[in-house]
Amino acid sequence: MVTDVLKWMAAFITAAIGSLGYFGVFLMMAIESAAIPLPSEIIMPFSGYLVYRGEFTLHGAAFWGALGCVFGSWVAYAVAAWGGRPFLERYGRYVLISRRDLDLSERLFRRYGSPIIFFSRLLPVVRTFISLPAGLARMPLLRFSVYTFLGSYPFCYALAWLGYRLGEHWHALESSFRKFDILIGALLIAGAVWWVRRHLAGDAPSPGGVR
Repeated sequence: MVTDVLKWMAAFITAAIGSLGYFGVFLMMAIESAAIPLPSEIIMPFSGYLVYRGEFTLHGAAFWGALGCVFGSWVAYAVAAWGGRPFLERYGRYVLISRRDLDLSERLFRRYGSPIIFFSRLLPVVRTFISLPAGLARMPLLRFSVYTFLGSYPFCYALAWLGYRLGEHWHALESSFRKFDILIGALLIAGAVWWVRRHLAGDAPSPGGVR
């Protein structure tokens, strides 16, 4: 089942980029950065394969890929900035997100937002969802956009370069990168367990009734 889905995604991505050119790279990376699961491990290596064939340049593929990341991130940012906080304040307690947690995330992004955005764009999985807390924290949009582009460009360039180097065998990268996705997913699950334990411990009354 999973293999069939990945094959369908690969066919969709390659058809879109093959017919739309650089705009296809932009569109596919925009969809991925809007937290919709299209794998960049297919998008950019296939773009690199088109570099190998002489249809793209590496800088062109990386530029349009990074620009797509910015555009898609605006969508996720807007959802969190304009609708996320009221929704989370109303329903967040059902998934162990308190107003205190939201306040903390906003303070952290106001103080450390730029490096968080930049470095997260270099990581699979995490890079797709980092726009949501940035929007929730109302990080200045221009700064958010600049650091999103600066972090996304080397990521897109590296994947395109690997696809270029592999040439006809570019598709072998997708299965290799999936191993890293699994590792990061396991780390995220461990982090979620820690978050739940921390939250429940924080909700437990301390001696003397002080919270």
